Amino acid sequence: MIHYSVCPHDCPSTCALEVETANGGTITRVRGARENTYTSGVICSKVARYHERLYHPERLTQPLRRRGDKGNGTFEPIGWDDALDEVAEALLRAEQVHGAESVWPYFYAGTMGFVMRDGINRLRHAKGYSGQYLTICTTLSFNGFMAGTGRLAGSDPREMARSDLVVIWGSNAASTQINVMTHVLKARRDRGAKIVVIDTYRNGTAKQADLFVCVRPGTDGALACGVMHILFRDGHADRDYLAEYTDCPDALEAHLQSKTPAWASAITGVPVETIEELARMIGTTARTFLRLGYGFTRQRNGAFNMHAALSVAAVTGAWRHEGGGAFHNNGDIYHWDRTMIEGLDVRDRNVRILDQSRIGAVLTGDASDLGDGPPITALFIQNTNPMSVAPDLNRVHAGFARKDLFVCVHEQFMTETAEVADIVLPATMFLEHDDLYQGGGHQHVLLGPKIVEPPEGCRNNHEVVCALASRVGAEHPGFAMSERELIDRTLRDSGWGDLETLARERWIDCQPPFREAHYLDGFAHADGKYRFSPDWSALKPHGFGPVDTVLPSLPDYWPSIEEANAEMPYRLVTAPSRHYLNSTFNETPTSIRREQRPSAMMHPEDAHELGVTDGAMIRLGNPRGELKISTQVFDGVQRGVVIVESIWPNSAFEDGKGINVLTGADRVAPVGGAAFHDNRIWIRPV
Repeated sequence: MIHYSVCPHDCPSTCALEVETANGGTITRVRGARENTYTSGVICSKVARYHERLYHPERLTQPLRRRGDKGNGTFEPIGWDDALDEVAEALLRAEQVHGAESVWPYFYAGTMGFVMRDGINRLRHAKGYSGQYLTICTTLSFNGFMAGTGRLAGSDPREMARSDLVVIWGSNAASTQINVMTHVLKARRDRGAKIVVIDTYRNGTAKQADLFVCVRPGTDGALACGVMHILFRDGHADRDYLAEYTDCPDALEAHLQSKTPAWASAITGVPVETIEELARMIGTTARTFLRLGYGFTRQRNGAFNMHAALSVAAVTGAWRHEGGGAFHNNGDIYHWDRTMIEGLDVRDRNVRILDQSRIGAVLTGDASDLGDGPPITALFIQNTNPMSVAPDLNRVHAGFARKDLFVCVHEQFMTETAEVADIVLPATMFLEHDDLYQGGGHQHVLLGPKIVEPPEGCRNNHEVVCALASRVGAEHPGFAMSERELIDRTLRDSGWGDLETLARERWIDCQPPFREAHYLDGFAHADGKYRFSPDWSALKPHGFGPVDTVLPSLPDYWPSIEEANAEMPYRLVTAPSRHYLNSTFNETPTSIRREQRPSAMMHPEDAHELGVTDGAMIRLGNPRGELKISTQVFDGVQRGVVIVESIWPNSAFEDGKGINVLTGADRVAPVGGAAFHDNRIWIRPV
């Protein structure tokens, strides 16, 4: 029997799925939904073998209570009622001693379903627990894009199939957004379209490119400025478009006079002739589609890199054309009202908000994070694994080791974070509950219905949130509603029909009309202009970026990155791997087998200079921490650049801590965010 569902994982593709069941309800096959015009029948290999996760023998199916010292990995079974009672008692005790803000419900994108991901906020707001600023993934990229357009939306991503040149900038789509490649390769097959890939190493996507531009990490703004210099120089700037649709084209052109290809080459490490070829391809191809990813924004200057790259499409006027323009994410097309799911009607805006990326600093009592509020003494965690995925990992581990900190983790497997919990609760997977989704990399609202029963003992996020709410005295109508009732109410409140209709249709295509999507009636700023000179200070929320920072007024290379120096002469990028997704799929046998082991890719000349050979053990380090890892000699990076594809579990490393011991959690301009790919390191042979 064939059912329809949605991949719940933190990937912009949010693939529509066909799920095959047999033998009384066993999942036998998962594939892309062929009738969905974005998924087009294609999914990644990770999700295609989802039965490995669903029926994994180590899946959690019994609530557990820690026995003995924190972090010793010893637990004993406990009944659901007793477990929930203990969690509620701990939350109430923290509230009584320090106030409600001492409790921090902590979550992220282990599922992208609204009910199961965001329902924790309803508990937060009903009780006045500390808020959470979501900075670990999209803050830098979203703000960089919106600084130019005024809105988080762009050209229909399906137009990539009707483009003559697709520039995939800062995204290893072949590994992390497989459907991008579906449409790009269709354009190559049907139209002879060219593919350009701009990235820090020759990854799976780069191998598909007609032109691969290997850029030093954090220097994409310089590359974009060098390209725009050539576009103006060689007459490829659309001056009529610039005059009508942009704020200060003359100032931009004057500013770019000094941003020559030689200037850009010296900063980026990209040869002048490659920059010239890239600009020629863009300048002579009207239907140029910039598919802007997340990876190149995970730098301390990431928002400005995004804005600079996005500005290329405005200089050429590529927005005029079908198959042209730019796209990053479609978050602003959906006009959601999630009041009932998140309890927004009872939110107290005076309650403090804590930066999720700085969980290490928060838990170790950094006054600049806690403000005038109390310490965090109780954590309730869903959908994330900060003991592995959060930056500044040594500080995170120190925070979780506090004896006065109570931790409850609601999880599917015994993750690193579950291992340091006081109470562990077993969670359902996406095929075992109802949920509502939106596409990030496309334009659909999708329903993910419950298809199979969960293992006995597993409860979904909504059930657990509601059970805790009744025990801690949290009041809101959403706690009395089922998942399906919340979905129906949210669809109705948001103007997207109702659950019955969505269940029948399976998804809703929300793509705006061509003129709106291409901003041909004006960009989303008050004056209708694309902003080459954004008002960065107008971005919200305030108070999470560094203070007293002078920001670029026009597209530029902003040298705020953690640049290499004499003591730490290498730059580290912690790029996503093909077979893991953050720490999800760390437990599946095929993913483990295909990834083999953690390794550090480095240029052959760097390896020779260090006296190490392929497979040799080396130690990477900086003031935040160090770890031991295998060398992979690889000529697809620039000298001085090291790539570690991640995220491997902490246990895969000899010292028991993973790659994020090297990443920083310092505040990033303009409004915060995590700079995972921006790290200077030293390397020592073992």
